[in-house]
Amino acid sequence: MSEAPRIYEVDRIICRRVDYTWAYERDNAAAIQRHWAMRRRETPSIYDGRVLLACRVETDEACSTLQMDMFETGFSAFLAWRDAGWPDRSAFNCFSMPAVRSSDGGFLVGEMTADHSVAGALYFPCGTPDPSDLDATDGVDLLGSLMRELGEETGLDASRGALRPRWTIVVDGQRIACIRTIDWPEDAASLVTEARRRIAAQSRPELANVHIFTESSALSDPRLPPYMTSFLSRAFRRGEG
Repeated sequence: MSEAPRIYEVDRIICRRVDYTWAYERDNAAAIQRHWAMRRRETPSIYDGRVLLACRVETDEACSTLQMDMFETGFSAFLAWRDAGWPDRSAFNCFSMPAVRSSDGGFLVGEMTADHSVAGALYFPCGTPDPSDLDATDGVDLLGSLMRELGEETGLDASRGALRPRWTIVVDGQRIACIRTIDWPEDAASLVTEARRRIAAQSRPELANVHIFTESSALSDPRLPPYMTSFLSRAFRRGEG
């Protein structure tokens, strides 16, 4: 049985790109290419771009700062590693997510399209960080990444909401979700209607649909990954839903 996700909060994240040779990618090159060819036959639209994974994840003694070192790899290597069940435990899939919360307490959750690498899954708009998230000093802008992903996937401008000051970190095995809640000025009905309208106008949307989650009873949906269930359960227990 897998271990339950662990949740904590931090005031800030310091993340930088480093040079790193990933042994999994080096030692499994042929298997990675075979797996990629198979996945491409299943989903021809996927693209083997560059992504950022973490090779070091630490918090300070006060648990107020999360520090990460990230390295570049191909999406094909990441996908083979993920689909194989994370066999190399020296790397982590760290990503940032916006938890958009409507004025009446609903959380906006996206549903991945059929041509996505996790088709049908339900989670907050997000993506694995990539080189476009790097600044001039090789820092990784995770806050900028989540704001960009929200705009790209739903058409919503994150600046319209009120960003909460702290990060919620959910550690789910090799996945580390770095989540910032954004309090939205409109109610759930208005929020989901706008997001659906904007998604419908996109030529190649990443989301098939969006949904509003308002209570724990909805968390039995098997399309929710464990880190999402853990975050939402905690929010509902605290009366934030």
